[in-house]
Amino acid sequence: MDQALVLSIDAMGGDFGPAVTVEGVALALAASARPLRFILHGDQALLDSEIARRPALAGRVAVRHTDTVISGDTKPAQALRRGKGTSLWNAVEAVKAGEAKAAISGGNTGALMAISKLQLRMAGGLDRPAIVASWPTLRGFTAVLDVGANIDCDAAQLVEFAIMGAAFFRAVHAGSADYSPRVGVLNVGSEDMKGHQEVRDAHQILKDAGLDFDYRGFVEGNDIAMGAVDVIVTDGFTGNVALKTGEGMARFFGQTLRSALSETWMTKLGALIASRALKSLKARLDPSSVNGGPLLGLNGTVVKSHGSADAKGFANAIRVAADLAASSYAVEIARDMERLSRAKAEPAVPPQAVEV
Repeated sequence: MDQALVLSIDAMGGDFGPAVTVEGVALALAASARPLRFILHGDQALLDSEIARRPALAGRVAVRHTDTVISGDTKPAQALRRGKGTSLWNAVEAVKAGEAKAAISGGNTGALMAISKLQLRMAGGLDRPAIVASWPTLRGFTAVLDVGANIDCDAAQLVEFAIMGAAFFRAVHAGSADYSPRVGVLNVGSEDMKGHQEVRDAHQILKDAGLDFDYRGFVEGNDIAMGAVDVIVTDGFTGNVALKTGEGMARFFGQTLRSALSETWMTKLGALIASRALKSLKARLDPSSVNGGPLLGLNGTVVKSHGSADAKGFANAIRVAADLAASSYAVEIARDMERLSRAKAEPAVPPQAVEV
């Protein structure tokens, strides 16, 4: 029997439920270079029906029945009190029990965050989990965090986000375990005196700590899509606003371009001539290609899929989870947290006396 990587799926999560999640599993299995197996949590009858239509899944999936789910409007506190036994809860519980290496859900974000933190706890030394988004740029991808889990963050938390983000980028996007990700802190200017006290304090810590990545200082909003750095660190309020703004601009650009290219027969002809380039652009801006935001910092891998993701998008979230679960991501975070702890413990060197 192959040494397959086992992934736990909340098959009832998201806007479309099993029709999308099961097809996403089939797409991920077909595209994966590593052997995968899946535990699907949800309604047995619905899942069996979807699985039966996809022969490639035979022997690769196990169904764990539950007929209860967490709705999209459930508050995190309610999810903690009433969520036990739901498809989302059970998907995370499989990771806690060691049955699976990662959990993926397109369900309620707040509930997923609360349940994951309750069951898996935080990894050593880390304070809060963060959601990371992979942002398409001119140079590939930039990891932006936090994008919604933590509205207010102090300097220490921003430094932890930098550590987690660098390890995530190396595991999922770098292509080499030796790559040193370029990290920046999002600010209103690049000068050291700009920004509020938390970002200035985080900037100073990151400059002095000697962590295992290439810290580049402050970056601005226009640097995100340009790919100026590999990892951009910010609080969840700013990160979420930036993410939603970027998604809205991508939709605006796509709709405006389609409208402009269908106005006259000449523009239609131009679109036909440029069809290959336009297909490439569409693929680059396709949100499915970047779907999947890990909840970083937990004692286990949990990935949030966008609730409205299609099967291709859900498959990408599975790919992100598999890449992260198979990496040395957690070891790298622990190593940098130890470096940070040593840097804090080192006494300041007093100035040398100068004879006059």
